[in-house]
Amino acid sequence: MNTVTVEALRAWSCDGLKWLSKRPGQVISAVAVAVLVTARIRLASVRRERRKRWAKIGKDIVVLHGFPRGRYTPNASPFVMKLETYLRLAKITYVFDDTEPIGPKGQGPWITLNGEEIADSQLIIEALGRKFDKNFTSRLPKEQQAIALAMNLMMTEHITWGLRIWRYVIDKGEQLRKCSRYDLVSELAVYLWFPRIAKKRAWAQGIGRHSEKEVEEMMRQDFAALSDYLGDKPFLMGDNPCEVDCTLFGYISQVLWNYNGSPYGKMVKEDYPNLEAHHSRMKTLLYPDWDALSSLAVKE
Repeated sequence: MNTVTVEALRAWSCDGLKWLSKRPGQVISAVAVAVLVTARIRLASVRRERRKRWAKIGKDIVVLHGFPRGRYTPNASPFVMKLETYLRLAKITYVFDDTEPIGPKGQGPWITLNGEEIADSQLIIEALGRKFDKNFTSRLPKEQQAIALAMNLMMTEHITWGLRIWRYVIDKGEQLRKCSRYDLVSELAVYLWFPRIAKKRAWAQGIGRHSEKEVEEMMRQDFAALSDYLGDKPFLMGDNPCEVDCTLFGYISQVLWNYNGSPYGKMVKEDYPNLEAHHSRMKTLLYPDWDALSSLAVKE
């Protein structure tokens, strides 16, 4: 390379550096955009590879996508517990995957079945019930079907919010971090982001406008209603469990195992022991591997 060319390159480099030094904001923005684009391309590639892998699992085998296994329960999410319990009750073959817990609707759990992605635990149960003829509630009298629907909604649309208030707003995710196996990014999200988001959403929903004691009393009334209806029966609708039992099991599992320090575990054990007994029956019936699943997070 001749001298003129070398000098020209040096001059161009100096001019370029001067130009960049005068525009630090533009440089940072450009770098951030480049990093974001690269990350999205990489993520899209990873997602494609995952779906190829899931497609090879086999026909009519459900891939249950959920949050990582818990330390004291198979999962620290009542919705994952509800859905996994239903899969076991219905004897539907499934595999558990926690590499992508958030599904197409921005929530978890969700499933992949024969290449189709289905989100929302309740919609998933209904879809699987139709496909595999495992809609247990449909076999009940109409009056019991109505009661089962009402109780299911009470748990998923009311008890859910009471538990979220304690988990994220009062406890600020401390027990969730203790009972779950999260990576560092998820741990930071639970600590820094989840409490703030949960508080805003609870306020918008309405339950966040009430005091701790008021919310606790609402939860007591819900548990009392479930306990009163269960009575001395082995399961909510009689001698055999159905979908609403899976929902109840998912919530009572959380209260008994993953809410240490909350008033709700003590409330269930002391005031509504038949709910704890229901949990024990469901656990014995459907989770012979409970200890293995729950200890998996500790071993890893």
